[in-house]
Amino acid sequence: MTYPTGRTLALSATAAAAALLLSACASAPGTAASDRSLTIERTTYGIPHITAHDPESLAYGVAYAYAQDNVCMTADQLVTARGQRAATFGGKTIGLLGRRYLPNEQIDLFMAAHMDDALLARSWSATSTEAQSMARGYVAGYNRFLADHAGRLPKACNGQPWVQPMTLPEYRRMAEVVAVQAGIAALADGMLDAQPPAPKAAQAAAPAVDLADAAQALRELGLLDSPLGSNAWAFGKETTANGSGMLLGNPHFPWSGPNRFYEMHLTIPGRMDVMGVGIGTYPMVSIGFNKDVAWSHTVSTGKRFTLYELALVPGEPTSYLVDGKPEKMVARQVKAQVRSPDGTLQTREQTVWTSRWGPLVVVPRAGLTWNGKTAYALRDANTGNTRMMDAALAFARAGKVDDLHRAHASLGLPWVNTLAADRQGRAMYADVSVVPDLNAADLERCAPSKPAAALRGSAGLVVLDGARSDCAWRRDSASPVPGLIPMARMPVAFRNDWVHNSNDSFYYTHPAQPFGAISPLVGDASLTRPRTRAGLAEIPEMLGRGKVTLQAMQQQLFQNRNFMASVTVPDLLAACAQAPSAASRDACTALRGWNLRNDLDARGAHLFREFWRNARNIPGVFRVPFDPAQPVATPAGLKMDDAAMAAKVWEALDKAVATIRSSGFALDAPLGSVQRPAITEEAIALHGGEEFEGVLNNLGRQEPAPLNQAGLRIDYGTSYVQTVTFDARGPVAQAILTYGQSTNPESPHANDQMRLFSRKEWHTLPFHRADVERERIGEPLRLVRP
Repeated sequence: MTYPTGRTLALSATAAAAALLLSACASAPGTAASDRSLTIERTTYGIPHITAHDPESLAYGVAYAYAQDNVCMTADQLVTARGQRAATFGGKTIGLLGRRYLPNEQIDLFMAAHMDDALLARSWSATSTEAQSMARGYVAGYNRFLADHAGRLPKACNGQPWVQPMTLPEYRRMAEVVAVQAGIAALADGMLDAQPPAPKAAQAAAPAVDLADAAQALRELGLLDSPLGSNAWAFGKETTANGSGMLLGNPHFPWSGPNRFYEMHLTIPGRMDVMGVGIGTYPMVSIGFNKDVAWSHTVSTGKRFTLYELALVPGEPTSYLVDGKPEKMVARQVKAQVRSPDGTLQTREQTVWTSRWGPLVVVPRAGLTWNGKTAYALRDANTGNTRMMDAALAFARAGKVDDLHRAHASLGLPWVNTLAADRQGRAMYADVSVVPDLNAADLERCAPSKPAAALRGSAGLVVLDGARSDCAWRRDSASPVPGLIPMARMPVAFRNDWVHNSNDSFYYTHPAQPFGAISPLVGDASLTRPRTRAGLAEIPEMLGRGKVTLQAMQQQLFQNRNFMASVTVPDLLAACAQAPSAASRDACTALRGWNLRNDLDARGAHLFREFWRNARNIPGVFRVPFDPAQPVATPAGLKMDDAAMAAKVWEALDKAVATIRSSGFALDAPLGSVQRPAITEEAIALHGGEEFEGVLNNLGRQEPAPLNQAGLRIDYGTSYVQTVTFDARGPVAQAILTYGQSTNPESPHANDQMRLFSRKEWHTLPFHRADVERERIGEPLRLVRP
């Protein structure tokens, strides 16, 4: 879409309004005649700089600018929010709910079951007047864009009947999906499938559970080892070349859908000046900086929900016991309209069941079924979490890292850590996110049956005894949200050297950082991400070369070292003389020529990925097992001196060779010829590696898949990567929004920054007024809010 410039737009057609608009058009950016006015200026790569006099007008401008780039994606999200995907696109067609792809029919039934517009309205009424006005402004700004561009939308949605104005309840629903995507939305199908057992099934014994398969089931749901992740490093004055704070933010998020980032600069003169990225239809900066502080987020290890094991009343599978007394489940009918292949609409009805602990769910592969003795309910701590906007407003106005931490107190961040650095040279790590208030003793006291209890260690699921009322979440008077852990009992670290996080728990923030007693639901000493090991190794190495600069952080990230290859390939190559097949011998030859990095010219990187995709799951494959006292050095090596183990390793290597050859690629093909984006057919070579490889610059697929004839097609990973420090003027920031601003393939900003990323080139962000004017593309667009 071409951005309109040098003119003012308004809905009113009266002469008085026209005169007002002409006067606004003549004014300079940020000094328009009306308090309801706003200005959108675009700079290099299409970044909008939005200036307004009040929060509502600011959000109005964000919505308008975002729609210029992504109107069809927003219109599609609104179909989800309305629960009309099956009626619009067909029931069996796949759609996106949060971070899971599901049939549209299931998405609509989930929306009908979960969304409570009255509850959301009450929750929003408890937010600040600013937050509420921004929600209203966003709705009005989007609708203004539709009115201004009727019949002139991008091809994907122009003239489509499903492109309709937004309402405030729909906006709230979109925000709710983001909040609960790490909870009940991830189990949407499990909630719909939770139905009372048939009489014969109620008498059947529960099948034995394969804990490894249970863990895999949770991975597929995105609830264990989620592909959503991030790296963030914050450096203090003891380690930086300029004595000010420095930050590297490297979130790994989907490249499509509502979790896609959008770059913007938001200014209310004298009140707020912040730049960075927001998520989808969220009219505030989530990751970014102002003149004094820079911050980023990483998905934290905190639990966002607990399951409750219900002891059913004998012979009554819809009644359960609490403290020895029976309680009836509540049944509710929900409906969705489903379009048939012939275009007719049919009504699909579904019963959903709820207990005092929340909706019933089933995950059969994890043994969570509804039989004659037990059922399972889920309580989601983020349901109705409308506090995110106020937290973001407080972040935007922070003057130092301490202010950011104070902004955590409302418990508005749904599922992320915060890492930050300020101009005074202080660094901060904090996990003050939404976590149910239960301590280690509570978990022991409220343990369910042994099979359900085993899921905590194997699959990360916390199941509690639902037959005891005292197993409810604690209600600490210090918490602003009853049932959630208050800020005072969440981990925080302020340091003058450095902190980091790569999606393992607070425990690995810094080798010398102590923490007090923290609930196991926040995190523990387990280390599951190879990127954590990579960060703990590479940060000290970088510091060993001298004080940190922005360029040093950028170069370290984009070295693309493959950590797991560095600790396994040497043993594999040492055993290559005993390789039992021609395929494995050919693989050894290719791997000998690889530099253990995932750069564009790396030959053999894709071979290791396909090998390690399978070999990492071989039980006991490591020569040196994990030692919590040596989290960087262990686990390591391959147990190639064990003949049975070696046979399995060679089998995994042979399988990798077969996969690559059947895809048509050479074993030593350059990675750049193999790894391409899935969101465009433009042949853009991509550097980086998968989560399980431990490449800091993490690239992969939302739906894991091996190499095929189309190559390695990437649709998640490094998304918005920023490096920030401070000088006498204010922030110095360089960044890349990996996929660009727009989802419209006709836009010049659909893939422009992906090319930048491919070349490892960084863009200096224009924050100061003179910088914005120097880089401005076209004339400002001035709008007046009705």
